[in-house]
Order: sequence, then structure tokens, then C-alpha cells
Amino acid sequence: MPDGQSDGAVSTLLISACPGPPACTAVHTYLFVDGLDWVARSDSRMAGLGPRQLLRPGGPLYPMDTPCTVEVAAQEQPEPGPDRLTVRIRLRGETVIWSDLMYPGFDGGAIEEVRFHLEQYLGEVERAYAALKDHL
Repeated sequence: MPDGQSDGAVSTLLISACPGPPACTAVHTYLFVDGLDWVARSDSRMAGLGPRQLLRPGGPLYPMDTPCTVEVAAQEQPEPGPDRLTVRIRLRGETVIWSDLMYPGFDGGAIEEVRFHLEQYLGEVERAYAALKDHL
């Protein structure tokens, strides 16, 4: 996928989760945008919030016509802390837009905004919720 979504290119979202104990202290949500771990690339100190917080029906990842800022990760290293990673999510027609981003793409160039087809985006959030609800 090309870097820099300013050209209107459409991205793909894939959601996964770590298994939690004993591999990790808690279950964390991974948000892959075009195959890149968005949280880790944005700030390596962060870990995605739990699926219960992010993926529940009508939860914070569900887009609305009015833009909203959503916390998606919290500082985990070197210790849990107050820092949060946020994304601005809005819906424009059949497009979900994530903005206020700043992470390196495949070529190292900064990605500031990504766009998803609404159907793929909602389908992935719902698929991940169904797959992970045993961890909730």
C-alpha cells in the first residue's frame, strides 16, 4: 500500500488481540492499518486498550457523522502511565476517516490520515468483537 493517505487511497483495517496472561499482563487490542501495527508504530510505549473498551457494539471505534477523538492505547512501557494514544474518527458518506495520526509508513514517510470503506471497517470491528468476546 502506498504511504501518505492524503491522495484519498483506501486503507484496510485488521484487528487482533494478544492472549493476555501469562504472555502479557492484560488482553490488548492490535489495530493493523494496511498491515502495519498502528499503535506500535505511533508510540512504542503504548499498548492497545482491551477489546471490551474498543470493540463493543456502538463503542468508540464506531464512526459517527460528528468527529470524535477516541483513546485507543495507553502507556505500558517502561511502566503503565497516564499517556494515551488517540485518533480522530469521523464518517463522511461511506468512508471512515482516521486523522490526527503521525506514524511512519512502509517507506518511512509520515502518515497523517487514513480512510476506510465503511463496509470493510464495520465488518472488521464486528468480526473482531465476535472472535474476541471470549476474552471480554
